Amino acid sequence: MSEEMQYEYLVPLEKYLSAGVRLGTRLSNKYLEDRGFIFAVRPDGLRIFDIKKIDERLKIAAKLIARYQPDRILVHTTRPYGFKPVQMFCKFVGCKSLTGRFIPGTLTNPNLPHYQEADLLFVVDPRLDAQAVAEAAKMGIPVVALVDTDTPHQYIDFMIPCNNKGRKSLALIFWILARQVLRERGELKPDQDLPVPPEEFETRLVQT
Repeated sequence: MSEEMQYEYLVPLEKYLSAGVRLGTRLSNKYLEDRGFIFAVRPDGLRIFDIKKIDERLKIAAKLIARYQPDRILVHTTRPYGFKPVQMFCKFVGCKSLTGRFIPGTLTNPNLPHYQEADLLFVVDPRLDAQAVAEAAKMGIPVVALVDTDTPHQYIDFMIPCNNKGRKSLALIFWILARQVLRERGELKPDQDLPVPPEEFETRLVQT
């Protein structure tokens, strides 16, 4: 049996594919290419992530996140499709969520009413969440980030390559991470799932 056949994914491969987790952009940076995160380029120029690499990084990220006190973890996104996944992740993991605009000084100025203390920052998109990343770097707070094929990597301590823009992709990524963090903590058995499916992590489209 080949090594690929023996590898055990956190969710079935089909689930990753249907959620579009491996879809990147038409641009990429050499930093991500050199780390083998980008698997192929489609004829239309779209970069494709290596799903096994995504899965491996999710496993490592869960171990990392599980080492921190939940209330000392801040998860931030300014991307609307990330609001519900982040909030659901924090609900299960017990960490703090900050969705929407990041007010300058949130991590650096204790005199501000919205000041937050954190030992770990987790962001959905380092480009959109640049203010939070910069403040974390200034304060020496490690940063975990979801990164697309063209995402800047400065100040990111641990990258999870994936489609960090899609509604279904973000829902599945945060569902997997929530489940895996709880498994790492021993709050879920190794074969136990969350009580809700990945669809419950999805941001609902507003019907007009």
